[in-house]
Amino acid sequence: MNKFDVIVIGAGPVGSTFARYIANEGFKVAILERKKEVGVPLQCAGLLGKKIKDINILPDKYILNKVYGAYLHSPSNTILKVGRKDPQAYVIDRIAYDKFLAEQAVDAGAKLLLNHKVKDVNIKTGEVYLENNSNKIFQGKIIVGTDGHASKVSDKFNPKTKSVMAAQYLLDMKKDVFDMDNVNPHVNSNISPGFIWMIPISKSMARVGLFANKDYNKLNHILKDFIHDNILYKNATILKKYQGFIPVYNPKKKIVKDRAILIGDAASQVKPTTGGGLIIGFECAKIAANTVSKTLQKEDINILKKYENEYRKRFKNELKVQIEVQIIFKSLTNQNLEYMFLKLKEGNAENLISEYGDMDSQSILIKEMIKNRLFFSILPKLLTRRIGNLWK
Repeated sequence: MNKFDVIVIGAGPVGSTFARYIANEGFKVAILERKKEVGVPLQCAGLLGKKIKDINILPDKYILNKVYGAYLHSPSNTILKVGRKDPQAYVIDRIAYDKFLAEQAVDAGAKLLLNHKVKDVNIKTGEVYLENNSNKIFQGKIIVGTDGHASKVSDKFNPKTKSVMAAQYLLDMKKDVFDMDNVNPHVNSNISPGFIWMIPISKSMARVGLFANKDYNKLNHILKDFIHDNILYKNATILKKYQGFIPVYNPKKKIVKDRAILIGDAASQVKPTTGGGLIIGFECAKIAANTVSKTLQKEDINILKKYENEYRKRFKNELKVQIEVQIIFKSLTNQNLEYMFLKLKEGNAENLISEYGDMDSQSILIKEMIKNRLFFSILPKLLTRRIGNLWK
């Protein structure tokens, strides 16, 4: 039997980051990754908020573009322009970045085992069984599930995780047409609370994608129609197509049980409004590593429960606000959305959003919009009351 202090299941960016932290503490760590190559295929839009620089390592060589703002598009293309003078987000090479974080974990002392697909786990004994080698058993004092939306570890003590699909194209225009300083989100009631995004990589290349509660074929049809109907993408060449799943945030999900904890997508630690999860995942990796380190040092498995407490304390209010925003957007028709965009433009919301907008902490902006009574002018009273009650 292969024995370790900690077994991390999944070598995604969150799993590798956690493994680096805990290996740096001197513990024996194994990372079991089902893929033959870390980071492949791409399953992310690759846009990270500026906070990434504060919570994890991001070498400049993995940054493809710096984003300063956004053009927010209504269904009929009313546009709100928001932004600041300093970078608000980074477009990254996700595949290369995933590999880098895995290498950092290995350099810290973690053992990375590729092509190791987990079949089953015993969260009471810490035993892990492989798909294609029933004789090879791993055992850890603690099992860490960072194995994505369809987590084997999560399945041991949670109902199946609900997910939505995402699809993305890499477009090449063959000439300079894109404003590299801004991303372009497009909202439409047909895909709410999801949306379509355009993320520029260069002046001639961009990632265009969407997520919605629809199957992959339907997402493809929507994307193709969007590209066909938008003059900006005339003569675009689709270089690559990507697809993935985004877990639906579940505030009731258990993330600690016996010897097991969950982090990242496996824990449904994603923003309800955008589906993004790396920033939250990286922060939770740090919280989890501190808790796991204390658990191992004191040889007291009950300390693991503190990880969930710390996570709830840090993110509960922010995610609660985002759930309410998501519910509101889901209820709006295209006519409602058009009215909202026009009222926001009239109410000088572009300046307010530019000043208080934050990709990863949207509750700050919502609170300011309530203070300025903008929410009351653009939404029915019943909906604004839902948001307002969060601060009572």
